[in-house]
Order: sequence, then structure tokens, then C-alpha cells
Amino acid sequence: MTYQVNVADTGISFPCEPEETVLDAAERAGYAIPYSCRKGVCSTCEGGLTSGRAHVRGRGTAEGPAEAVLLCQARPCSDLGIAPRRITERGAPERQTMSAKVHRVTRPAADVVALQLRLPTGRRAKFAAGQYLKVLLPDGDSRTYSMANPPHQNDSVHLHVRVVPGGRFSEGVVAALAKGDQLTVELPYGEFSVDAESDRPAIVVATGTGFAPVKSIVEDHIRRRVDRPVHLYWGGRREEDLYLRDLAEGWSARLPWLSFTPVLSDAGPDWAGRTGWVHRAVLEDHPDLGHHEVYACGSPMMTDAARKDFVERGGLDPERFHCDAFVPSGEPVVPVA
Repeated sequence: MTYQVNVADTGISFPCEPEETVLDAAERAGYAIPYSCRKGVCSTCEGGLTSGRAHVRGRGTAEGPAEAVLLCQARPCSDLGIAPRRITERGAPERQTMSAKVHRVTRPAADVVALQLRLPTGRRAKFAAGQYLKVLLPDGDSRTYSMANPPHQNDSVHLHVRVVPGGRFSEGVVAALAKGDQLTVELPYGEFSVDAESDRPAIVVATGTGFAPVKSIVEDHIRRRVDRPVHLYWGGRREEDLYLRDLAEGWSARLPWLSFTPVLSDAGPDWAGRTGWVHRAVLEDHPDLGHHEVYACGSPMMTDAARKDFVERGGLDPERFHCDAFVPSGEPVVPVA
């Protein structure tokens, strides 16, 4: 049985199958709802359930009216009324699945692998700066990684893979990759793209390999000659976590519109830069965020803390906080009661 999803105060309505998530059904109908991880962890897709019943994976059954419902995990048990943070008409996403060939494997840090994958001759990757792809594994599982290259370099995709001890893909597959090996990828995914129409100063906050989509965004700005003010903060525990710090410092030195602040939470004695939590460094420099937009990418701990503190302490409009939370791959995390 097909159910109907009605979006409060918009006149928007679309069908949703019983085993289909509300987010997937909205995309299929040509509507975009904010999301990031699609695994039920980051809360970017949270919205209200104004009426009806839905099964929310990992959280049981939700019955309207209810708040903070994960639309990326909600599957209808009846017709639904929803109230997402926002919804826009964009057309159904045009995703491509293709076999990509490993062209180069490097290690900019001991626990980070940079992969350059070449696409088949004549194929081009269509994506926006900040979006991500899925690496499809033979058993049907997948891993998600942001593109680190800008959209105009579309005959290949560059990925930054954090090596997780015991990680099935990062240690079991990536460690053995050699030039010429094949990986199947599907793209693009994600809503982590800079608003091209806005001229508000942008604060960009990254931790770890959250630098990958930031690199794509900055290099896209350079290519398109965008001069909107951007202040980039990159946080890590130790200096080696900022694995392309020289690149970011080079941007800051030659681009009048970009500032760069590295921040370490567990700095060694020789570190002369900023210390502590990276999002708190933002508030120290920008206590009033009322006229800014914020783009945060990295660990869910950072993106959650940044959202809360920037809104409550910095006066940031919640609609101007955009995030891409990097969460563990594989099956969605099920909270333990």
C-alpha cells in the first residue's frame, strides 16, 4: 500500500512506500530535505511529525504530533503529515553509478589515505562542491566519502579516508589497493553546499577528514572567483591531524577573502597556535554570529556542540547552520536504551 506524505503549510504532497524512508520518497518526488549522514546519527534531517504513525529505525514507532523525528529513518505506517526544517523543489537527483579505477594512493598522514580514482573514459562526475559519494561494496554494504576535488576536475574523484583500526574498508580494503584496482562508486549525495546567492560572511569549521569537502569548496570558490569572506577553522588533536595544513596556510597567504585558524585540543609543547575545542575558538573570535552563515564538517560531537553553542551563545540563526557529520559507516547506529 502506498501512503501519502503531506508537508505542513506548503501544499506539498508526495507518495511514500511502506519500506521507503520519508527522505528517499521526497527525493524521488523531486523535493530536497536537509540531510547529512542518512544513518540516523547526525540529526540534520530531524523534523516534526504532525500526524500519522511512522517506524523510525533504532527508535521504534513515532506517532504525531511528535518532534525531532529522523526523516532519513522514518518509514510510514499510515498517511503522514510532516514539518521538516525546510523543503525545496529541485527535481529528482541524477545519480550515477560507475566503476572507477585507482590512479594514485598516498598517505598525507599516518592515519589518512588520499585516493585518486579515475572515471571511465568519456564519463564525468557531476557534483557540487561539498557533496559526497558512496563506495559500493560487493555484499551490498557501502562507505561514504566527500569529494576533495572541485567540480570542474570531473574526470576523477579524490577521497580522504581516515584509517580506523580494525575498519573493514579503511584497513581491510584501502590498505591493499594498488594502481589499476577498481571500485564501484555512486554519486552525488549530500546537501553540504555553500549558498551561492548569499553574501554573508561564512565561518567554515572542520575536524579531521572533514577538511575534504572544505578543500572542494575553497578550490571551487577560487575557480569561480568568489570573494565572499570565509574564515576557516580546522581542528585536530595533534599537529599531524591537520594533514594538509600547508595548503590551507597557502590559501590564507594569497587569498584576501580567506582566513585560516588551526586549533589543537591536545597540543604538544612546541605548538604556538590556538588550543582547545575548535568551535569555541570560533566563538572567541566571533562572539556575535547573527550576520554569519556557518558550515561545519567532521565528527558528530563537534557538529552537535557547534550547532548548540553557535545558536544559544552566538545568536546564529539555526537556518544558517549547515553541517555534514562524519559518522561510522555500515549499519545505522542503534541507540541503547
